Amino acid sequence: MSAEAAAPAGPTTLKRSLTLWDLVFYGIVIIQPTAPMGLYGVVSMEARGHVVTTILIGLVGMLLTAMSYGRMARAFPSAGSAFTYVGQSIHPSAGYVTGWSMVMDYVLNPLVCTILCTSLTITYLPWLPRPLGVVFFAALFTFLNLQGVKTSARTNQVIGIGLGFVVLLFLGAAVRYLMGQPLTSADLTRPFYDPATFSLKAVFTGASIACLTYIGFDGISTLSEEVENPRRNIMLATVLTCLIIGVLATLQVYMAQLVWADWRGFKLVDTAFVEVAGKAGGPFLFGLVGASLLVATIGSGSGAHLGAARLLYGMGRSQALPRGFFGYVDPRTRVPRNNVILVGALALLGGLTLNLQLGFEMLNFGAFIAFMGVNLAVFAYYWVGGRERSFATLVLPLLGFAICAYLWYSLRWQAKAAGGAWLLVGIVWGAIQTGGFRRDLVSFDLPPEEADPKP
Repeated sequence: MSAEAAAPAGPTTLKRSLTLWDLVFYGIVIIQPTAPMGLYGVVSMEARGHVVTTILIGLVGMLLTAMSYGRMARAFPSAGSAFTYVGQSIHPSAGYVTGWSMVMDYVLNPLVCTILCTSLTITYLPWLPRPLGVVFFAALFTFLNLQGVKTSARTNQVIGIGLGFVVLLFLGAAVRYLMGQPLTSADLTRPFYDPATFSLKAVFTGASIACLTYIGFDGISTLSEEVENPRRNIMLATVLTCLIIGVLATLQVYMAQLVWADWRGFKLVDTAFVEVAGKAGGPFLFGLVGASLLVATIGSGSGAHLGAARLLYGMGRSQALPRGFFGYVDPRTRVPRNNVILVGALALLGGLTLNLQLGFEMLNFGAFIAFMGVNLAVFAYYWVGGRERSFATLVLPLLGFAICAYLWYSLRWQAKAAGGAWLLVGIVWGAIQTGGFRRDLVSFDLPPEEADPKP
């Protein structure tokens, strides 16, 4: 018998086959090259035209946070979740608050996509009543997920490449349009700083929304077990993804601001970028950009809907939420049916009562809490824990924390009030379920899809 045959079989592990650029491409596909287009109008109105500046401010904070995610992925290569990083490095109760904030993000994501899909559709069908559009898209996301319909990784890659092509078309059309315009040096610098309208408070409020451009980069850390040289490549890929998205976003909004010099005057703020595209490239580009954003948002909304349902199922399975309702799985489709319907109902209710800006801000409320937590986790794990005391584990994470904290503070009071109410409910519920957080009962990890979901 050969030595290989005689060797005892070890546990099956994931194959480390992903390279650095595999990760970067994955991150760009998750975030989408067109990320700033959907929030362009909202940020422009809030920051009084300084969209480029808000994107760059967000880039600094997200780059520092990306470094922190990379460092925590070294310490916990099988995790990849902000609540795990915070709970293991700081305190389980802090991890719980981080995880509960993540739940709000998961639930709000399909809601925001429902609002944006409705606004994009109205650009083509201006006679469509907004409530009817909201009902249609909330029902569409619910129906697709009740049937177990999911896009494949290959489909997402094709969509990502297609969106990248749309970005290039827009940039080309914008350059051609601007070549026929008499631009002065003041015109070229106004997107960064306009002395007539600049307000630091308004710019940081805009930046607190513009950071949504980068949301999704943290998903790279979940692939730690499948990456070649994860200690090096996870951090590099996370930083490079944020940097590439930041450059693309800056180019898009800079060109958009040059094409549409007045930061007001949009027919519909939610779809302002589509109007800019129409001005730069005519009806063809107007239609192409609008359709591309609609397809991308439908894909994002459907995926986010399923992610929220699965997260609630995981919490129900671990009895953090009532198991009879949240832990139920349809025996035919093997999807958490009750949760899918609940998330759809919340998307419908929110779509009828919230505007896009408030939805963006509430989503970022939870994201900034997670980002602050991960930055503090690096400081606590490496510097306070004495594992690595250096500039990179002291100054950089604390600076990242400070920037994210100020951006969180810059959110409007409505978002902070709604987010604070969500946190209060979560803390009270968690305390009841865990006997004052004395038991480790609550899990915010997405359960593996291949696991048997039956009780």
